[in-house]
Amino acid sequence: MQANPMSSNKKPETRNPKPTPPESLDELHISDTRNVAAGVPSILSTMRHAREEMGLFKGMRLLSKVNQQDGFDCPGCAWPDPADHRSRLGEYCENGAKAVAEEATKKRVTPEFFKQYSVVELAEQQDYWLGKQGRLTHPMVLREGATHYEPITWDGAFEMIGNHLKALDRPDAAAFYTSGRTSNEAAFLYQLFGRTFGTNNFPDCSNMCHESSGVALTEVIGIGKGTVTLEDFYQAQTIIVIGQNPGTNHPRMLTALQKAKRNGCSIIHINPLPETGLKRFKHPQEVFRWLQAGTALSDQFVQVRINSDVAFLKGVMKRLVELDAEENSNALDHAFIADKTEGVESFLEDLEKEDWDTITQQSGVPLDEIHQAAQQIASTERLIICWAMGLTQHKNAVGNIQSCVNLLLMKGSIGKPGAGACPVRGHSNVQGDRTVGITPNPKPAFLDALESNFNISPPRNPGLDTVDAIRAMHSGAVKVFIALGGNFLSATPDTLYTANALHTCDLTVQISTKLNRSHLITGKQALILPCLGRTEVDIQQKGEQCVSVENSMGIVHLSKGQIEPASEHLLSEIDIVARLAQATLPSNKRLTWADWAANYDLIRDTISVTIPGFESYNERVRQPNGFYLPNGPREGVFKTDTGKAKFTIHAIPVHALANDQYMMMTIRSHDQYNTTIYGLDDRYRGLKGERRVILMNPEDMNEANLTERQVVHLHSHFEGETRTAPSFYVVPFPIAQRCVATYFPETNVLVPINSTAERSNTPTSKSIVITIEPAS
Repeated sequence: MQANPMSSNKKPETRNPKPTPPESLDELHISDTRNVAAGVPSILSTMRHAREEMGLFKGMRLLSKVNQQDGFDCPGCAWPDPADHRSRLGEYCENGAKAVAEEATKKRVTPEFFKQYSVVELAEQQDYWLGKQGRLTHPMVLREGATHYEPITWDGAFEMIGNHLKALDRPDAAAFYTSGRTSNEAAFLYQLFGRTFGTNNFPDCSNMCHESSGVALTEVIGIGKGTVTLEDFYQAQTIIVIGQNPGTNHPRMLTALQKAKRNGCSIIHINPLPETGLKRFKHPQEVFRWLQAGTALSDQFVQVRINSDVAFLKGVMKRLVELDAEENSNALDHAFIADKTEGVESFLEDLEKEDWDTITQQSGVPLDEIHQAAQQIASTERLIICWAMGLTQHKNAVGNIQSCVNLLLMKGSIGKPGAGACPVRGHSNVQGDRTVGITPNPKPAFLDALESNFNISPPRNPGLDTVDAIRAMHSGAVKVFIALGGNFLSATPDTLYTANALHTCDLTVQISTKLNRSHLITGKQALILPCLGRTEVDIQQKGEQCVSVENSMGIVHLSKGQIEPASEHLLSEIDIVARLAQATLPSNKRLTWADWAANYDLIRDTISVTIPGFESYNERVRQPNGFYLPNGPREGVFKTDTGKAKFTIHAIPVHALANDQYMMMTIRSHDQYNTTIYGLDDRYRGLKGERRVILMNPEDMNEANLTERQVVHLHSHFEGETRTAPSFYVVPFPIAQRCVATYFPETNVLVPINSTAERSNTPTSKSIVITIEPAS
């Protein structure tokens, strides 16, 4: 694709940007899927991205600081770092290197760029092209009726936002979105600003991914987080990876799985499509093994249909009960069940009622494969279950996760080494943001602490999560939308509906490092506020600063930028939030915004007296590996309303598809992270040059008279509504029958705003009923 394919002479007279990427197709190349993850190809890919974006020398020097104790936390995923044996050759993966290269790129998006290209012209480009233009350098404003962004001073931007917020008829007419990239310090100030202003409207990216995990786990074990440590992986006897693709989404996890495997662990992979990362893995740093076949990871691949996990898990648990009844069997941990749990009697009664025909038909898994998995688990005393979006983005997502917990409870595999629940988080601080208060439903004790410490009256009514915030914008109830990081439009469901919601706002504000589609689909007025990235040195009045983050396993540690900022006009997220508050709120001697922005230690001191578990924050976070936050279930303590872990009962979902319908799940390619597109290839799946593809079972293709590379249009169907995503190549792939997979954000347009998970309100991006229409 050309660097600048648009004509700079075109000057639209009206502003009406298209909310979805272009639907034109490039040439698609299809090859065999890979059988081994990482290895030399990942090294070559890493070096290429480093060279193209940063320059090879600068790039490799910067990558040597990723996830090191004297460096910065990777802006990619939240997988934890080894405590005692971090490799100085590099403690990062291929996709982490891509994330660093994107942030540390030499390319720049300046005011001249926005003068050259209108909003409409920019919206005509692919998301990949937008991201490749480089780092934002100046605050920019899109005034009402204007076709181009223009520069604005920082003071002017803060005054504009403050005036809009103060003019609202009620605080709940504003919504404050947070991306998982945001540090603990920035997130804490952000929620304090919003709650002092008077609202709990804090939608965040977690609402679209692991919200279901938080709801499910809190109900049954008393904490909304995982219970394992990295060391538990090395002691586990069996690890189940269900609804997750670590090879692309959390590649450093493969190192932990490899070590577990070498220690004698068995791995069961449960998913609608096979993933290269769970077949074999070549550690890039094991040079002497490059010519070998790689470490085989999965002992058993169980191909379930989309959202049939409950059926399969019930089959496994039913078989465990049968095995336990046999003489001298220890398939269940009866002592743990009696001492630590409740509800087992009704749970077992429900299992007994399930018939094997229903289990096998709804799961799509033969009985002998269910028995094989159950036999392995029956002989296991230390079991870990890992999951991600493949479980959390369904209507019955909470039930999916609680079914995993049921299995762990049957085995007594929570609260002991080598065992536990492991929801694998995506963005590098999405869990930390929630811990420090980014939630529309804060606990009363947290609000009490804010009231006492800051002499404010925080609202006690629930706020809006992501889906409800979109609905409120669409109806006109929310007039000002501020996003601290992220690419809201591309990350959310029902793209056209969300675009109309954003257009309804009086003001939209994006605090960002790079150009994305959310800068182009705006309210009547819009601001882009460019901020420092994780890789960059942060100098404030009291000197060089560092921030902290929480990883997937509840460890809080420091992150310190290493390179000069992309522009002298950038501000830190903390400075931006502090100045927003000063421009909006009345004076309060306990709200020392300027002091906090000058010295981040003062923010951590404030957090330490506000949130339990952060005591002596500054001292403990400066320890070599940071510190663990309290985790009751990890110690065998379940802070539920009864003090015990809870068995729960969940019906097997039944999906009645018409003859021409398929169940679609959205997935990521190996060349993307969340909404950031690093390239147009998906190396592990054998695809190159185009993202508008639909992966389809070859037998389904034959029955539908579809051929490889045929262009089709996709239509989703929900409650009498039809949504369309045009122009996709059909690609044969070994996915379960009647199931298809497409990349997001291209098919977010098919995800209905009202199709959400029960109790968590997470969009059902992995359970979309579609039909396929051949293009004329």
